[in-house]
Amino acid sequence: MNDDQPQGNPWIKSLLVWGGIFLALLLVVSMFGARTDATGTPIRYSDFRARVAEGAVRSVDISSDKITGVLKNDQQFSTIPIPGDGDLTKLLLDNSVQVSGKAPEEPNLLLYVLANSLPFLLILGVAFFALRQVQKGGGSGAMGFGKSKAKMLTEKQGRVTFNDVAGIDEAREELEEIVEFLRDPTRFSKLGGQIPKGALLVGSPGTGKTLLARAIAGEAGVPFFTISGSDFVEMFVGVGASRVRDMFEQAKKNAPCIVFIDEIDAVGRHRGHGLGNSNDEREQTLNQLLVEMDGFEANEGIIIIAATNRPDVLDPALLRPGRFDRQVVVPIPDIEGREKILAVHMKKVPLAPDVNPRTIARGTPGFSGADLANLVNEAALLAARRNKRLVAMQEFEDAKDKVMMGAERRSMVMTEDEKKMTAYHEAGHAIVSVHEPASDPIHKATIIPRGRALGMVMRLPERDSYSYHRDKMHANLSVSMGGRVAEEIIFGYDKVSSGASSDIQYATSLARNMVTKWGMSDKLGPLQYEESQEGYLGMGGSHRTMMSDETNKLIDSEIRGLVDGAHARASDILKTNEQKLHLLAQALLEYETLTGDEIKALLEDGRIERPEAPSGPARPATSQGSAVPRAGRRIGGSAAVQPLGT
Repeated sequence: MNDDQPQGNPWIKSLLVWGGIFLALLLVVSMFGARTDATGTPIRYSDFRARVAEGAVRSVDISSDKITGVLKNDQQFSTIPIPGDGDLTKLLLDNSVQVSGKAPEEPNLLLYVLANSLPFLLILGVAFFALRQVQKGGGSGAMGFGKSKAKMLTEKQGRVTFNDVAGIDEAREELEEIVEFLRDPTRFSKLGGQIPKGALLVGSPGTGKTLLARAIAGEAGVPFFTISGSDFVEMFVGVGASRVRDMFEQAKKNAPCIVFIDEIDAVGRHRGHGLGNSNDEREQTLNQLLVEMDGFEANEGIIIIAATNRPDVLDPALLRPGRFDRQVVVPIPDIEGREKILAVHMKKVPLAPDVNPRTIARGTPGFSGADLANLVNEAALLAARRNKRLVAMQEFEDAKDKVMMGAERRSMVMTEDEKKMTAYHEAGHAIVSVHEPASDPIHKATIIPRGRALGMVMRLPERDSYSYHRDKMHANLSVSMGGRVAEEIIFGYDKVSSGASSDIQYATSLARNMVTKWGMSDKLGPLQYEESQEGYLGMGGSHRTMMSDETNKLIDSEIRGLVDGAHARASDILKTNEQKLHLLAQALLEYETLTGDEIKALLEDGRIERPEAPSGPARPATSQGSAVPRAGRRIGGSAAVQPLGT
């Protein structure tokens, strides 16, 4: 069917149908109206005879079933005769009434049949038209449940190619081979190779599975059908299986082609679990999908590509070779991949010269492709809000903080004591981090509230880490305790706040993993005492295996020992460097945000080099100062800040 047909034709057809229905109704009304013509005022037969006897009747027309006439006052009347009244004719003649007879009308058989059957035909016509309407639109109506909802992508606008996919090179190469097979099958078949029947894309949300499928559609040059796994399942048993059959019938007509099923776990879960009609419907749909993908009837030239982030729940029969020959893992990108992904998204954004994608990639470990695209978009929106022509590094830093921790809460009212408490807390983290050789370098420290955090110290690893060493674990434990220890040293035991709750949670979790999973305890040895409960992509919780009470007590004691050791280590570092703690806290109170280089310079020589606005009050570090440099200013003078509560 030509897709360029005028869109007005369906409306014209509907208008003609409804016009025909209206004319039919008019015909019925006119037919019934013709049968009830105005033939005068109906009167009783007895009154009719009385009028005749009085001499008030001028003329009458007598038929077999009706008598009509005219009175002498020109009034028309009608009445129904009584069968067997033989005296009527004599009565009329005796009273000088003009009498005429009317022959009975010959019934029109066609008109009679039409008049009696037209209402039924009208009802059937309306019902047929309604059913035809609900069947249109690819099975969106009641009679179209069994029709496939797969859409064939043929649009040229918004075309995506493999050049738009970055950071997942291995997955892209796997799928590029499928595209090359579709373009030149003889290159592979002459060596006995067969085209893969299916490829399953597995990865966390936002890693680019659907983007890869769109790139295949843009590169292959063959029909590309796309459908979601949830489009198969309905509340009626058998509907999903019918849609699967219809989808493969469409694919066979357009072979060679590609069928992309997004979120296949909605229909491909393990069979035999649960009860109910919905489960029966899903299992029948899955059975039909298994048969269509690799059954007795071969589907040559149809490649199935599916995506899921829950491969652990899929039925084993769906994952075997012959159905999904390849399982392509689409991972979270590493630092090199993040840099390439940022380069792709930054092509559409006017960048300032100071933008360094490598630095942004270092500061976004664990970000997926979708997260990085959102980061670039947030930076562009911030630059537009600040009336800038170019997106600078500051916008990317602010956008990263916003995405990771929420928007700045500058309207949050904090007392001077709370600000000072936050400054010393973050300064404690930073001082311990600087003096821990295994700790990652500091990227930024701030006391500007974001989300639920009143401040933060951000550390950036030089590269992505796929395993942690014991020394780095102990360093992270010490850094996490640095904020709490700083509050204890500066403000006293009774003034310690609840600001270290997330730090304590992190330290406890890390120490527990070290003892129960990673064998970092000398007393317990390299044994696993907790098992992970696999959940979403393996990121579930954990529970302890069956152990004796003595072992449980020893585990708790070892966890406590690791955290207490980190607390003592942080306390030694901060007591030794208390003057630097005061210096850094005062700088945070003055500037609110300090970079890693500024912290390093401040701790080495007590100075911070920072541009300053030519006029007006001092601006915080997150503001945009002018390019006029100033001499390095010493923070805090010669006397240390007097702490509160001591």
